[in-house]
Amino acid sequence: MGVFAMRLPDVGEGIAEAELTEWHVKPGDIVREDDILAAVMTDKAAVEVPSAVSGKVLELGGEIGQMMAIGSVLIRIEVEGEGNESADAAAQAEPAPQPKAETRPEAGAAAAEQPAPAPEPAAPVPPAAPAAPVPRANGTKPLASPSVRARAREEGVDLRQVPGSGPAGRISHDDLDSWIASGGIQQGRVTRGRNTGVEEVRVVGMRRKIAEKMALSKRQIPHITIVEEVEMGALEDLRAALNKKHEGERPKLTLLPFLMRAIVEAVREQPALNARFDNEAGVIHRHGGVHIGVATQTPQGLNVPVLHHAEANSLWDNAGELARLAEAARDGSIQRAELTGGTITITSLGPLGAIATTPIINHPEVAIVGVNKMQIRPVWDGQQFRPRKMMNISCSFDHRVIDGWDAAVFVQKLKSLLENPAMLFVEG
Repeated sequence: MGVFAMRLPDVGEGIAEAELTEWHVKPGDIVREDDILAAVMTDKAAVEVPSAVSGKVLELGGEIGQMMAIGSVLIRIEVEGEGNESADAAAQAEPAPQPKAETRPEAGAAAAEQPAPAPEPAAPVPPAAPAAPVPRANGTKPLASPSVRARAREEGVDLRQVPGSGPAGRISHDDLDSWIASGGIQQGRVTRGRNTGVEEVRVVGMRRKIAEKMALSKRQIPHITIVEEVEMGALEDLRAALNKKHEGERPKLTLLPFLMRAIVEAVREQPALNARFDNEAGVIHRHGGVHIGVATQTPQGLNVPVLHHAEANSLWDNAGELARLAEAARDGSIQRAELTGGTITITSLGPLGAIATTPIINHPEVAIVGVNKMQIRPVWDGQQFRPRKMMNISCSFDHRVIDGWDAAVFVQKLKSLLENPAMLFVEG
């Protein structure tokens, strides 16, 4: 038998290290070639690492949350044959226990030289049992000191429910402590126990990446957010008609392909918003192609797949690509290149959305468009209130490079295009 030291493989061009986010095996497990051993993450892309050999797991090379260099030992596996590493390396992980030195008396030692056994200590006297709580008759006023009563009020405890162990059932601080510890706190007419448990959750993998990205965005980017109300009736009617006409033949249209088309038209007039800001170099990179990131909730956390060159696609092209990217993000098959290169981002909570939000810009971009909940609201038409299908859009901008006037012009352009969707199809 030999030891095979499997090293962390190259998980992407230019990647020097990866975070260990999950183990699928433990020491002692039997694995086969191509079985998944672990998952690592780099640049928000999770990668599963399969086994290169079959054998028995001897040692894991890292802990969850640890950053591991590419090429470092990920795991050691006992294999048939020679392996690629000396068995001594695995043995070092579990040092053999040292035998205890055994001393024997010399044969000629006299019995008198043996120390006399120490006398056995006297059996401890058990402490007196505490006085049993005295039950209180119904309607009887509880006996307690002013300090106990004051504390009971602070803790929300009804002293009529607390048995006392003092004379005549007097309630002491110890009785109050025992009542609280047993979970007998009164809240109204319902007795609720205090939950004092604390769960410790390590911030690793996707959650750590999200935390770092959000902190970077808020720390470096001074946000300005504009919220505008948009009447969506005409667009929703058009969307329903197009879906009915092409049902089963083309991808189903949601709101997002229309919003993408509107963003493409808006940034054509204001290219400063379709950009990335290199803060260290002091350079703004304005892009010709409109690469729209779409914030997507996945079981691993928030991902932002990027639909590249939205300006070159039709509504249905973008709808189909959106569906593919969202599915790939959720099942973990999305490629690293599909998570990078965005120039502007859309974020939406769908039907769970609120009336308004203040979205955080996806660093190093300079703008983000937030979609809020669509609902029927009364709208004054100059003569009377009429029910209209309304939605607010919340757009945040990097105020270092986008002035408030330009931000407002962009938002008004989106509003105009969404309220008059025929303009989305007019060339020139």
